[in-house]
Amino acid sequence: MSDINWRLAARSLKRDLRAADVRALFVALVLAVAASTMIAFFLDRLERGLERQAGQMLGGDLVLEQRDPFPEELRNTLEQAGFTLSDQVDLVSMISQGERFQPASLKAVDDVYPHYGVSHVDRGNGVEQIASGPPAGEAWADPRLAELVGIEIGDRVQVGQTELTISGIIEREADQSAGFSNFNPRLMLNTADLEATGLIQPGSRIEFELLAAGPPTALDQVQGLLAELRREGVEVRDVRVDRPQLGNALQRAESYLGLAGLAAVLLAGVAVAMSTRRYVERHLDTAALLRCFGASQYQLVTIFSLQLIGLALMASLIGALLGLVGQAVLLWLLTSFLPMTLPPPGIMPLWLGIFTALAVLVGFAGPTLLRIKQVSALKVLRRELDPLPPAAWLVVGVAGTVFGGLLWLYSGSFSLALALLIGGSALLALLWGVSSVLLNGLLRAVQGLTGGGEWVQAFRLGGRQLARRKQAGLGQLLAFSVTFFAMAMIVLVRGDLLTTWQDQLPDDTPNYFAINIQPSERDAFEQAVAPRVETQSTLYPMVRGRITEINGQAPREAVPADARGDNSLRRELNLTWQSELPEGNQVVAGQWFTPASEPEGWMSEVDATPSSNTQTVPISVEDGLAERLGLGLGDEITFSVGSDSITTRIESLRSLNWDSFNPNFFVIFPPGVLESFGHSYITAFHLPDEEQGLVRELVSDFPGVSLLNVDAILGQVRDVLTQVTRAVELVLILVLLAGISVLYAALTASRPVRAHESGLLRVFGAGNRMISRVQGAEYALLGFASGLLGAVLAELATAALYLYWLDLTPRLHLGLWLALPIGGALLIGIIGHALSYSLRRQAPAASLGLLGEA
Repeated sequence: MSDINWRLAARSLKRDLRAADVRALFVALVLAVAASTMIAFFLDRLERGLERQAGQMLGGDLVLEQRDPFPEELRNTLEQAGFTLSDQVDLVSMISQGERFQPASLKAVDDVYPHYGVSHVDRGNGVEQIASGPPAGEAWADPRLAELVGIEIGDRVQVGQTELTISGIIEREADQSAGFSNFNPRLMLNTADLEATGLIQPGSRIEFELLAAGPPTALDQVQGLLAELRREGVEVRDVRVDRPQLGNALQRAESYLGLAGLAAVLLAGVAVAMSTRRYVERHLDTAALLRCFGASQYQLVTIFSLQLIGLALMASLIGALLGLVGQAVLLWLLTSFLPMTLPPPGIMPLWLGIFTALAVLVGFAGPTLLRIKQVSALKVLRRELDPLPPAAWLVVGVAGTVFGGLLWLYSGSFSLALALLIGGSALLALLWGVSSVLLNGLLRAVQGLTGGGEWVQAFRLGGRQLARRKQAGLGQLLAFSVTFFAMAMIVLVRGDLLTTWQDQLPDDTPNYFAINIQPSERDAFEQAVAPRVETQSTLYPMVRGRITEINGQAPREAVPADARGDNSLRRELNLTWQSELPEGNQVVAGQWFTPASEPEGWMSEVDATPSSNTQTVPISVEDGLAERLGLGLGDEITFSVGSDSITTRIESLRSLNWDSFNPNFFVIFPPGVLESFGHSYITAFHLPDEEQGLVRELVSDFPGVSLLNVDAILGQVRDVLTQVTRAVELVLILVLLAGISVLYAALTASRPVRAHESGLLRVFGAGNRMISRVQGAEYALLGFASGLLGAVLAELATAALYLYWLDLTPRLHLGLWLALPIGGALLIGIIGHALSYSLRRQAPAASLGLLGEA
């Protein structure tokens, strides 16, 4: 490539930085890069931070669990791959001190424990952070166990056939998640003491866990082995797959951030397209002179391409710096609820930002830039010999393809990107027709205005000027409509997200769970609780049952290979019965079962033996469980409850509101089936601060009932909602700035035309005041029509997003239909009027001199 091309491109870029269209192009690229890199930086750090946190909460980067000890061969394979191993054994047993007995969940850990994090333990001198488990001969009890059995530090407790000294009260385990999977009080001991307890016997319900910590490359090496282990029924928890979920609020926020980033990129792309059009028109004379001096078509394209690439690289650098600062602000807003320290930013989002800038430039400016290649040297003598603009289908097609590629890159879903690209193209064609009809109707209405006032005349003249430039007006109308649509959609989604989040956790959300309420205690417990709590859920009966057959086959043979290690097949499920659909449940397939007509209920028709061939019991199953196990309506599941077996048929699938802090169940039976089996009750209630003394009374009066305080989790979730709201508002500012850049670029591109028109008006005697009103009226008409069309697009787009992406309920936003047309008229009117101020100050000769550019 010739040095002269580089020198000409550099000089031209330095000179053009003073031009309004180049400034608009530069600002648009900066905003595109800033939006994309800010969100990419933050999500990249969050992703890697969650993997780190998941390693702590899972106990390792890889966790294997089964009912038998793991073979030495497997251990050697994992160690050779680069893992450090730790053994853990979980079981339930009775512990005692004197005359007091209590079932407890025992957790035996070895000397390597924990791989990550620290345990918070009170060993008599306040809570300490300890990066190990209890030594041999000692044990740590959780506060609930200490209260139930009356344990103090230094006491000895009986565990199986041995005694252990309580050397600490464990406030938080290093690898303890926030779930409710185990309701028993906890006791942690050393694996060296397990043999002495005599609790490991054939037939005992014991879970052996192998916790492995290692680099990501080690996980990659054993993926084939893990797939084989899953098929064999081993439960495999991979830090990259089974990490703790963020909850719907933050997941929706991630989706919103991605959506907002794409909206900012789209708006910036529109601004780039409009700015490039003006840029090319302004340089046609320069290109013609270069052709006169012997420049080839290739050289012309090279010079101007180098200029734009240099502009894009400068914009990428500034945008990336702004994105880096923006993600730091995002992190600062969210850091109070993120339960981990995020790793430093990676380099990939920076390259992604630069790629985004170049892609937007190529996609939205490339076809227009090719117009320079067609410039004739004769244009120096005849200014009307402009090359034809590129076909609209080419401009839209290239821009749509590039944006679809960016959408695929950011969303990771090819099908979603393709669907949006095809749908967007069809919508754009429809919009062109709708815009034409809308603009014609508006212009006819304006021409029909009666009266001789100055504003009436101004609107008539403004309407006529739009009608004379109908194609250009339609292009601006579409650009402004897309801008208002994107801005309104982001604002609407933000508002509806906040409303959903606020409704999700009202002030009286349950903050206590009560479990293991016996039937004989039910009435007394309800009488003790009801007068002193603000809200209380239904008292749900609960029976433990295990899946033993699916469609007549062993469970692991009947489900997909990747579900053979699912917890629901390896452990007992909590079953309940209800005649009515519980609150927060929604039937998504099938029908809610109706009670049997016989007064004896379903058990009169069900022979509770494995060999029964009589009628099966209808049940309702949570849709997520059914999806994991590959189940559908009509499939049969046999449950083992106590010593009996019950064959059931899936009659309905339900979606659950897991964020409600109310009891939820995977499987619900109809009444008349499970009542004869041993069962307990579970409920949730909100206990106000002034009634906290009730907890001590319940522990004293109902010692067998387990009370779980979830106030801390509620507080954390509320913090999430507050801080994510701030992050959403920060991203909204970027989108609004990108929208304003589109308006600025579009109005700058039409500046020569409007200068010429104002010059003609001056020639025919119009004063500054009249010209000002005509221009203001023209901009206002364009803004009103754009706002109206943008409102239609925003309503349709948000409804689709709510249904298929954000899992929200669509609703009509009546205020939008008033605010967007009026706001559009005011916004475009004010900005256009301000940008046209210098034109109104020009002499008519100077304005008419822009005829060639117009």
